[in-house]
Amino acid sequence: MAQTLSISSTFSFDLPARYVCNTLDEAKASQDASLHADARPFDFIVIGGGSFGAVSATHLFDIDASHRYRVLVLEAGPFLLAEHVQNLPPDLSPPGKGNGQTVWGQPWDSDSPRNWNQDFPGLAYCIGGRSVFWGGWSPYFIDSELADGSWPASVRDDLTKKVVPKQAPVESYLDQAARQTGTETTNDFLFGPLHSALRQRLFDGLTARPAGATKLVGQRGVLTKVEDLEAPLAVQSASSRAGAFPANKFSGTPLLIRAARMAQSEAQQAAPFDLASADVKKRLMIVDNIYVTRLIRNGPKVVSVETNQGSLDVGPGATVILAMGTVENTRMALNTVPEKALIGRNLMAHLRSNLTIRVPHASFANLNLTKELSVSALFVKGIHTRSTGATGHFHVQITASGVGELGMNSEAELFKKIPNIDELDKFNDLNDKWVVVTLRGIGEMIGDKTSIDPQNRITLGAPDGNGVPKAKVRLETDPKDASDPRGNLDNELWDAMDSACDEIASIFSAGGEIQYLSTPNNSGNAVWRSAPPATSNRRDTLSSTHHEGGTLWMGDASANSVTDPFGRLWELDNAYVAGPAVLPTLGSPNPMLSGVALSRRTSEKIALPPTQTAAEAGFQALFDGTEKTFQLWKVAGSGGFALVDGALVAQPGLAAWVDGVFVPVGPHSVFYYAPEAFNDFTLRLQFRLAGPVNGVGKPIDNSGVFLRFHAPHPMGTDLPTNIDPSLQGAVASNPAWVAAYTGFEVQIDENAAPDGADKPRTGSIYNLPTGAGGLQAFTPPAPLSTGAWNDMEITVQGDRYTVSLNGQQTTDFTNPKSQLVLDPPGLPLSERGLKVADSPLSGYVGIQAHTGNTSFKNIRIKRL
Repeated sequence: MAQTLSISSTFSFDLPARYVCNTLDEAKASQDASLHADARPFDFIVIGGGSFGAVSATHLFDIDASHRYRVLVLEAGPFLLAEHVQNLPPDLSPPGKGNGQTVWGQPWDSDSPRNWNQDFPGLAYCIGGRSVFWGGWSPYFIDSELADGSWPASVRDDLTKKVVPKQAPVESYLDQAARQTGTETTNDFLFGPLHSALRQRLFDGLTARPAGATKLVGQRGVLTKVEDLEAPLAVQSASSRAGAFPANKFSGTPLLIRAARMAQSEAQQAAPFDLASADVKKRLMIVDNIYVTRLIRNGPKVVSVETNQGSLDVGPGATVILAMGTVENTRMALNTVPEKALIGRNLMAHLRSNLTIRVPHASFANLNLTKELSVSALFVKGIHTRSTGATGHFHVQITASGVGELGMNSEAELFKKIPNIDELDKFNDLNDKWVVVTLRGIGEMIGDKTSIDPQNRITLGAPDGNGVPKAKVRLETDPKDASDPRGNLDNELWDAMDSACDEIASIFSAGGEIQYLSTPNNSGNAVWRSAPPATSNRRDTLSSTHHEGGTLWMGDASANSVTDPFGRLWELDNAYVAGPAVLPTLGSPNPMLSGVALSRRTSEKIALPPTQTAAEAGFQALFDGTEKTFQLWKVAGSGGFALVDGALVAQPGLAAWVDGVFVPVGPHSVFYYAPEAFNDFTLRLQFRLAGPVNGVGKPIDNSGVFLRFHAPHPMGTDLPTNIDPSLQGAVASNPAWVAAYTGFEVQIDENAAPDGADKPRTGSIYNLPTGAGGLQAFTPPAPLSTGAWNDMEITVQGDRYTVSLNGQQTTDFTNPKSQLVLDPPGLPLSERGLKVADSPLSGYVGIQAHTGNTSFKNIRIKRL
């Protein structure tokens, strides 16, 4: 098997990966109806388990209120880490990018004319992808970054206006994504004298600067107070002290692990004794170490996913989500929709420069940093008016730390600290001389959507080892030629961004001493000096931020965009794109926030609506088809019930051959409504027989509805003391017998097992004698078939029980309250089926799992 499995080695037993991931064979078997009668195909196939694949799959799973569909994630890399790498001690961080022993890989070729733009860092092939490694800065788009006419108005509104939740909107999709990533509260773990002093000095300097071609403001595009300069860093709670990084930095991996484990827990609860059957019931599965090579289409439908381990059929109603990163998503789109000439244009990345300075502590009046580690993080937004009059955007990520005489890295103390009292106590004798400040500029590039062969683009190149054309990437800031519509505007913005960083550095020095790191991109060989570094020593190669985007941009019309406003490829009915590839313009923000926002938005668009029913007037819904009401029920016995597409599906605890068919059978289990018990009522519900049928053409299903019984408690039962002592053993081995011994059951059994009499037949009160002199007046209902929903109504008033099936009354029974004990034995009739008012232990209602996968839905009750 190529998938990650539990492997015993000298040093470890690799359990986490096996608890999270499945193999392709297991995934395919779980949807094979020839192996499991209740197998269902995957409704959503997410290709890529990285940053946005994890968000898409998890959100689809979480919003499936009625457990209506199944999600499959296919990830090319292994399960690597369950956390963000910056939450690990520095010595345990993975080797650097490009190292052959890491998960980083570049599956494309580059034909950029400059060799320094050919070595992209590539992709992180692992569950969680680059979300495991990203830096954490996550600023918002400002209005002018979304003003380009290629942005669909509906997308712009959803990102910036209060539209979610739909029932009572309180936030935008960007706001919601900020809560998801932990950036809605800026600098929630940064405080202290250094931070306050730097923030105030920066605010004073920026507000005093004269107007010009470049405007420098705060993170939301304004600068009216010092708090506007706070840094949007992706952490989800405050730390105990400044600079101690909370060990919960955002990554998509924990989200995906949580969903996978919840899916497994649900499945094992429904099928506790059969792992293969449990796989069938898993709503989300992850297959790792599987590389998707191509999509096979039939007209506008993707019908198959081809991988290096074989093919996977895409069902008629299934949807494929491309979430592999911009370059690989574009390769897949180019190979799948070759007729679309626009695919691969509009490639953008981010311009990035670094500047590290230091200024003396003494330049800050009354700033006492002795005996305390001090850090700061600040954010400046740049809005530059280009020579054409158009607007360009960049931002400056500022980190600072009092790191000592030889310190050159302000981020080491900011991002890689794990709270540890022994470490923190070491800072008690600090007396640092310098404050080191790093300014990282991030600027947007301009995309070209119109040129036939733009300078920056993705096309198809030579075949890879799987015989599928690889992507070929060209990315440059210089114009291709005089016809390039971008002109030299990218380099112009880069110059403006570098000038702004120099200006901010001067603000921090306040006219006093300042020293610059000679090579901020190579601090190991750097020295401090009085002059700023040369441009070549401060600028990163293009795409070093892993922020490429735009090549599958969304729009309102197929003629001038690649995907629709929800990321669907225009030429395909069932293929969507998640991630920055769909952005019409890139702006300066890290695309994590926008990618999370748009991934969640697309998931909500394509998610199947819940199978939910509302109770009629006067009735209370005990089960309405959603997980919310499903959680109100408890199981007694070895089997259970699974929530599938808005229905409760019986999952008997064992399986056996019945009339030549392998079917789930008892010992029986009872699923009961746990929050309250009842007196008199009318109970309405629907049920469906799953089959198969036996040799005489009748469904084999055996189930029922239990009325007014004692609730089995997890640590024992509430059986009365006068019950036959011989029954206590049966109850101890299967507490579901409590319902049978203390209440009444309306039977569901077309075969009337074991003897074919009416008293165990569908619609009867189980085992009450019928006919002349019997206890119930029973009229057999019309025969029931498999697959059809049937309506049952039960009225219990006083001691009288009436049952109707599909509008026809089947039984009428009045409890004589005698000392008669029925079969199966239990309490005498005088003590069975009591109201909760007469016995605080009684009055519960429930349904049975015995033989077959009988389904129930729309269970509601009216008190009489």
